[in-house]
Amino acid sequence: MNTLKYLAGYPAATLLQVQQLIADGPDRLGQLLAHRYPLGHEVRSDKALFDYTQALKQRFLRNAEPISKVCFDAKLKIIQHALGTHTRAARVQGAKLKTKREIRVASLFKEAPAEFLKMIVVHELAHLKELEHNKAFYQLCMHMEPSYGQLEFDLRLYLTHQDMLAQGGA
Repeated sequence: MNTLKYLAGYPAATLLQVQQLIADGPDRLGQLLAHRYPLGHEVRSDKALFDYTQALKQRFLRNAEPISKVCFDAKLKIIQHALGTHTRAARVQGAKLKTKREIRVASLFKEAPAEFLKMIVVHELAHLKELEHNKAFYQLCMHMEPSYGQLEFDLRLYLTHQDMLAQGGA
């Protein structure tokens, strides 16, 4: 098993540091993450997630298209590299073409630290303006969450730790 599958693409020196952290003890990575992100969140229902997402959208993306649905989705699998999705569905209503936008967030974020939930919601909201993962997309993410880059890396560490727990390695 590749224990660092979520960290593919990072420099070798960074991967070596993570491997050393894992080698230091069975739950050293978990302790580091718990120390860095001690707080959970109260967003447990789809309605609460919708309200949370709408508040961020209102603050940073007032002119973006409205979102019709936001929900937790137990079917999203980390294996398929989908922690959240955004979809657009065009429907004809009379003489008009209406577009509905939906955001789905993986259910694992119900129990994840608050910062990770914010990071994934910011990521999906950025797709309202930028469809591709390009420079403008990441600049928008950084505008909404200045520590986006660090949170994305730490989320990958969190997923690595969750995998280790699931396989009895920590």
